[in-house]
Amino acid sequence: MKNTYFYGNVFIPKAFMWKPLFLFFFLFNTSLFFSQEKKQNLALGFSYGIGNEIKNTDYTYTNRYFKGQFYYTFKTTSTFQFEVLLQPEINFATHQLLNLYFVTPHEPDYEAKREAFTKLKDIREYVLNVGLVVRKPITDRFSLYALLSVGPMITDTETERLSKGFAFSDVFGLGFSYKTNKFTLDLRPNIRHTSNAGLQNSNAGFNTYNIEAGVVFPL
Repeated sequence: MKNTYFYGNVFIPKAFMWKPLFLFFFLFNTSLFFSQEKKQNLALGFSYGIGNEIKNTDYTYTNRYFKGQFYYTFKTTSTFQFEVLLQPEINFATHQLLNLYFVTPHEPDYEAKREAFTKLKDIREYVLNVGLVVRKPITDRFSLYALLSVGPMITDTETERLSKGFAFSDVFGLGFSYKTNKFTLDLRPNIRHTSNAGLQNSNAGFNTYNIEAGVVFPL
């Protein structure tokens, strides 16, 4: 079977494998980076962000979140700076299904599910993202960067789009940083997708655009 891996007696689709493998690779290398390198390559920060669903007719989703940020600069060239970023996060979201026909009659107890899912819900998401930052210094104080990250997530509420429990959070962002004498100010618009890679029943996920601001201190 071309699109599966065989593990023991279980066939695992390749599409399910890339996120855990990507995450393992970054977590392993991050632990090596943080344990071996000099402190001047490390930075610690925190940020606050808000967001909304990318406009659609099926559902509403708003969120606000707090992140810790642990940076390690592992390579600097004459043009770019490369960093690994570890981000523990707690996300406070609200969600409501608008299109009740998203729950089809083929599903067991679909009428009860429609009634439950169309109610406004509060959701808590607990995330640990690992990412790569490619930074372009513009001046001694100002820089631009791109961020790509992925990580495991636990969500505490069942919805029509995502099952309760384990999932993944993927983020792509473009950021702006301004360095002062003691800390760095950071502004980061980003797009976020959550899903569980088909590991649970509901996997449509949520797509949001967000903006976050933070402060970073060198160690």
